[in-house]
Amino acid sequence: MRVALALLWKDLVTEWRSRDRLVAMVVFSILVVVVFQFAWPALEPDEMRRLASGVLWVTYVFAAVIGLGRSFAMELENDAMTALALAPGTRGWIFLGKAAATWLLIGLVQALTAVVFALFFRQDLLPGAAGLALVAGLADVGICSVGTLLSAMSVRSRFRDVLLPVLLIPTLIPVLGAATRASAATLAGDSPPWDALQPLIVTSAIYTILGFLLFDFVLDE
Repeated sequence: MRVALALLWKDLVTEWRSRDRLVAMVVFSILVVVVFQFAWPALEPDEMRRLASGVLWVTYVFAAVIGLGRSFAMELENDAMTALALAPGTRGWIFLGKAAATWLLIGLVQALTAVVFALFFRQDLLPGAAGLALVAGLADVGICSVGTLLSAMSVRSRFRDVLLPVLLIPTLIPVLGAATRASAATLAGDSPPWDALQPLIVTSAIYTILGFLLFDFVLDE
C-alpha cells in the first residue's frame, strides 16, 4: 500500500513540476472540441444534447490515450523500470499507484473539457454534472486500469505510440458503450440508468483485478 501511495505522490509531484502530460491532454481535447464545433451541422437543441455524449467520449478517450502513453515514459527515460521491479511488496501496488495518478489527471482534463464543450456548443451541463462525474469516474477506472497495464507492456516497444491505441481502444468498447449511454441520460437531465452503470462497474472491476494480478508478469518481461 505504501508503494502505491509513494508512486501516486511521485507522479503527481512530477506532473505538477513539468505539466507535460496535462498540457498535452488539455490542448488536444480543446482542439478536438473546436474541430467538432466547426464540423457540427445545425441541429435542434434536443438532438444536439442527445449526440453530445458521443462527442465528449471521443474527446475523452483520445486524450486518455495521450496521458497513458506517457505514464511510464519517465521511468523508461531514467532507466527506472528496474527499480520499480525491485520495489518491495506485491508489484500490483505499483500498478495501482500509477493507475490512480493517471485517473486523477484524466479526471481533471475531462472536467476542463466539459467546460470548454459547454461554451462552444452552448450546452448547459450543470443539471447533469453530478451524474456525468459519476459516469466518468467509473469509466476512468476501467480506462486507467487496462491502459496502465497495456502502457507498461508497450513502453519498451519501438512502436509504442502506435501499439498502445491499437491495443487499448478495442478493449475499451464495453466501457465506452456503457459510458456513452449513461452520459446521454445525464445530459438529458435524467439519472444514469442502472443498465448502463452496471457494465461500467463490472468491467472496471474486472480490469482493475486483472491489472493488479498481471502486472507482476508485465514487469518481468
